Formats: sequence, C-alpha cells, structure tokens
Amino acid sequence: MFRGTFRNTLATTVRPAPDGTVYVITGDIPAMWLRDSTAQVRPYLLPAAEHAGFADLLVGVSRRQFAQVAHDPYANAFNETPSGACFSPGDGTGADPLVWERKYELDSLCYPVLLAHQIVQATGRTDHLDASFTAAAGAILDTWDIERDHDRRSSYRFLRPGESLARRGQGTPTAPTGLIWSGFRPSDDRCERHYLVPANAMAAVAAGHLADLLESVGVADLAVRARAYATELPTAIAAHGVSAHPEHGPVYVYETDGLGRHVLMDDANIPSLLSLPYLGWCSVTDPLYRATRRFVLSSGNPYYYTGSAACGIGSPHLGGDRYIWHLSLAMQGLTAADPHERAAALETLARTDGGTGLMHEGFHADDPGDFTRPWFAWANSLFAELALLHAGLAVPGTPATLLPEETSA
Repeated sequence: MFRGTFRNTLATTVRPAPDGTVYVITGDIPAMWLRDSTAQVRPYLLPAAEHAGFADLLVGVSRRQFAQVAHDPYANAFNETPSGACFSPGDGTGADPLVWERKYELDSLCYPVLLAHQIVQATGRTDHLDASFTAAAGAILDTWDIERDHDRRSSYRFLRPGESLARRGQGTPTAPTGLIWSGFRPSDDRCERHYLVPANAMAAVAAGHLADLLESVGVADLAVRARAYATELPTAIAAHGVSAHPEHGPVYVYETDGLGRHVLMDDANIPSLLSLPYLGWCSVTDPLYRATRRFVLSSGNPYYYTGSAACGIGSPHLGGDRYIWHLSLAMQGLTAADPHERAAALETLARTDGGTGLMHEGFHADDPGDFTRPWFAWANSLFAELALLHAGLAVPGTPATLLPEETSA
C-alpha cells in the first residue's frame, strides 16, 4: 500500500511544463489546488535531499504555485492553461480563464510558503525564490492586510447558487481582532464565522517562514511585514480563538467572529485543530492542544463518527452522513504522542481502503466499501507520509515534536 500511495502523485497527477514549472492535478478533478498540490508532493521532500530529479520536481511545483498566487491571491484552484474551464461557469469564475475556482481560503496562501521553506531545508535550493516568489509574497501580505478588516476594506464577494456567502457574498459579520478573515474552509465549504482558527495558526507559522525566505533573498521590507504577522497572530488567537468547554476546559475553537460567537467542531481537511502540531504551531504535549484533541476526537465534535468499521473525523463537505475521511485518520496518526496510536491509525487506514490499495475521500463508518473519490492524491500522499514517519523516516520539515525517538532523514 505504501508503494502505491507514494507513487500515486508522481505517476498520475504531475505534468511538467516547458517553462520548468510543474502543474499538479488533484486526481479525479483536473485542476491544481494550491493546498492539495503542496500536500501531494510533500513526501518527495525525502528523496529530494539526494536526488536532483525530485528536487527539480518540487522547485517546479513551487514556481508554478507562486505564479498562480501572484496572478490571483483570492483563487484556490487554477487551470493548466488559460482554457476558461471552471467549477461553475454561472458564478462568474470563468471570467478569468486561468482560474478554476475563486474561493478565498486563507490556507491556500500558506501552503506554498511552507513548501518553499521545506524545499530549502531539504535541498538547499533557492532558485524557486525568484521574481514570482517576491510578487506572490507581496500579494499574500497585501491580501492579509485587507482581510484583517474584511467588512470595511475588502471587495471580495462570492456568489454561487447554494454556496453564496451571506450578505450578498460578503459573509457573516465580523469585527477586527487581529485575525485574518477566510471565506471558505480547507474543505471548500463556507465558513460560518470566518476567522478560521487553525488556518490563522497555519498563517502564523507560514509568516515566520516567509520572513526567513524574504530575508534570504534580500527583500527586507516585505520580510518585516511578514515577521509582524508571525508575532501578532499568536496573540490574536490566544485572545479570540480559545473558549471554555464544559467537559474539556479551555479548547481552541474552529471559527470565531470577534463578536462573541464561536463554532466548536473540527473538520477532516487540513488545516484542522487536530493538525496543529503537524503545522508547527504547537507541541503534541501542549496542554491546550491535548484538551482540544480530546474534544475533537469525541462525540462532542459533531463530525466525529463511530461505526462498526472505524471511528474518526469526517466533514460537512459530504453533508456529514457518517463518512469518515482518510485525511483525518492519517492526521490522527501523524500527531499521536503514543506510537501505539500511530500504529493503530495505520492499521485502520490499511483495512478501510475498500479493497483498492489506495486512500479515498470519505468512507462510511460501517462500510469501507462505500467510499467517495476513488482517486484522491492528497489522501494517498498523507498515508505515505504517515508510513514513512512510523518507519523512522521523517519528511524534511517535519516538526521535531512529531518525530519518533529513532528517526532519520
């Protein structure tokens, strides 16, 4: 299963372009998501340390991502060519022929930064930190500046039958908190309260890495701005992203709005509350994270399902309906402090593949043969990363708190 999942992205989704960039489809959807493409190639950071071909692949993906971000920092997915293909022509997305979908998701601006930083860590390469990188860094910081006060400053709107944001595409009301607004979750579902806490934690980590990268190429003014976010976002999360749970005590909330309203839940898609140590936000032994973890892996989380086949976190993206996601099971293993829990997660993943030898999106808690998305490269790569970590082979950039005692690069 490891061999199949590790090869899946490389064998089925990677499309090198004549300009040296690399386009990566998600699997059964022929578009490149900024988020998914990062996660899909992340296991290849391990061989890239010694094999130039893998390093070239990663640099090509990174350069493509930064060109996309510079083109439109509010878009989450892009076409290979300016074909005009899009998820929903009726919502106006097709007005830009390069954009597959324009759901503004905070994590979409973080994933390319994390990948670029990990490439430097793994290979020492910096040729992806080119003019497109600098343009994308400026676009990211400009967008964050606006979206910290979305209601007054942002012109972003999203209107689509069945998926429109509230208030004619503007979203539900928020008050400035120092957090960054997001229109949609990493599941591509609408936010309810728009300050998505795990995405802001990811942004805090990404901002620190972005500052390091900008300093390394001599762009001091943008580096100062990025460093400020790395400092200010943790303060804002502490002030607005934590709430007292009657059973678990203080826990991170999934979303908040600065007006006293919170969403208490977790979603399988990453960034999630479960994934906070994986993102580099905190240690797996951090007390606040441990309390939050107990909550999200319990019936208190409305998307935690217990069935005869498995127990795990799903997503409202599939309407709930007791579908557990392989992403969340892999993330539970990756963030486990106990090696037995990590091994159990791998075993659960292996026996819920529906007889395909590969991972999927969601499967029914009582029947692994009832699954969605037979070709979902992100889930395959995350399984491969978990297997590597369990075997003591950590992907470069893996936070030290996740590493088993006997781990090599």
